[in-house]
Amino acid sequence: MTKHIFVTGGVVSSLGKGLTSASIGTILERRGLKVRMQKLDPYINVDPGTMSPFQHGEVYVLDDGSETDLDLGHYERFTNSPLTKDSNYTTGRIYQTVINNERDGKYLGGTVQVVPHITDEIKSSVLRLAGPDVDLVITELGGTVGDIESLPFLEAIRQIPLDIGRQNCLFIHLTLVPYLKAARELKTKPTQHSVQQLRQIGIQPDILIIRCERELGRENAEKIALFCNLEKRAVVEEVDKEFSIYEVPLGFVQTGLDQLVVEKLGLQAGPCDMKDWEEVIRRVKNPKHDISIAVVGKYIEHRDAYKSIYEALDHAGLAYSSRINVKRIEAEELEQGDPNTLLAGVDGILVPGGFGKRGIEGKIRAVQHARTNNIPYFGICLGMQVAVIEYARNVIGLTGANSTEFAADTLHPVICILEEQREITEKGGTMRRGAHPCLLEADSKAAEAYGTDQISERHRHRYEFNDAYRQQFLAAGMSLAGTSPDKKLVEMIELPGHPWFVAAQFHPEFKSKPNKAHPLFASFIGAALARLKGRSTLTAGHGI
Repeated sequence: MTKHIFVTGGVVSSLGKGLTSASIGTILERRGLKVRMQKLDPYINVDPGTMSPFQHGEVYVLDDGSETDLDLGHYERFTNSPLTKDSNYTTGRIYQTVINNERDGKYLGGTVQVVPHITDEIKSSVLRLAGPDVDLVITELGGTVGDIESLPFLEAIRQIPLDIGRQNCLFIHLTLVPYLKAARELKTKPTQHSVQQLRQIGIQPDILIIRCERELGRENAEKIALFCNLEKRAVVEEVDKEFSIYEVPLGFVQTGLDQLVVEKLGLQAGPCDMKDWEEVIRRVKNPKHDISIAVVGKYIEHRDAYKSIYEALDHAGLAYSSRINVKRIEAEELEQGDPNTLLAGVDGILVPGGFGKRGIEGKIRAVQHARTNNIPYFGICLGMQVAVIEYARNVIGLTGANSTEFAADTLHPVICILEEQREITEKGGTMRRGAHPCLLEADSKAAEAYGTDQISERHRHRYEFNDAYRQQFLAAGMSLAGTSPDKKLVEMIELPGHPWFVAAQFHPEFKSKPNKAHPLFASFIGAALARLKGRSTLTAGHGI
């Protein structure tokens, strides 16, 4: 029977439940178990698709087009768990299903209530991932114990052991033990209170994972075990990592967490093989080069808004045993500031996705700077669209060229809304989303990077390259390096005479892993490293 692990959080938010859940999935997969990952989010939005990046961070898109929480990015980067729309449920989605069922008369006239109707729907959402080919489902519950909106989810997971047997369920609670500098002590009381709240709901955690700045110590571990009704070995510390989040799985193996889970759930598992993960950390700790990449974005002040971008850059750096130093540039700064100053000394420039007019002219100036100074350029989604606009204005000579997203009355709409989007008025879940095939030109840098001319990548956009201008761009020397199979949609562009100028309408960052860098990111960082080495040689030649 499929076993279930439920990961809850307490004391404070942003403890890293997503990373912890993903790391648990990693170490159990490395013991030969087949794992599925899931996130339950208590907010009332049906999905994160309409939420501001400033509030919620990036929207992570799956192959099936689902717009999900950014923690699912951790799941894919750390594990091989297949993710689908059933991997992320929100309060809004649960209630929407129950209300639709009520409207369809499926409750036979009964009064619809939180218990049992909402909790039953939550339970169904969890158990839906179970199956004969799944050893373990790891379900992370967003928020913290005590949040009003989390209560139906906590009640649902409390009931699941009653339905499938307590021996088939494991509750892991992640908490914080803060260090008070004035007292020079770690304080365990917040953790005790958090577990007490959980037990009042009816859930006794089987394992506590303790986040702390410094080692917990035997005395504190024993105190927590005693007051939280746990055996001492079930109190697992997770000390802040010095180098990388990818150290977390190795830390769990060292504490014996994988063996503890296997024993408590009675799982048949092999030895834990973390050799490739150890190589990742070795490269993190021993970089041979420092590569500077400018990311010119609209949401730079919110680090999680480009979470997958930053991770994919790091993965590509690891492929070259290099450290990536990201220089975060707010696009609006480039509208007035000097690109030669703001972008000085970088080895590559990346412009990521985004929506709205703010900062667009700054992004266009970043593209022009990269193009005219032979700096490796990587455009993603909006980053491709502004590259098209820049080329139209400054190379082809189409004065005022723009996207109809930013200037509906532009004389040269080189970027325009997708035909399929023209009649759509609803904002949620209506973009071109999910995995779509793409054909690459055989002699393109993209095809060289991928090692094939047929790929599939994930999309999330409403606007596209305007095919009416195709011949003008081709005549001006731009390569339309990737297209949809029917040739109607331009998915990638390149500049053949440039050291590395590649832009894609899709989001390759969603398919990158620490031990398997995405081909386009790896190729981009390879070009940036070549520029770095070239500048180093030039500098050495001048005796500086």
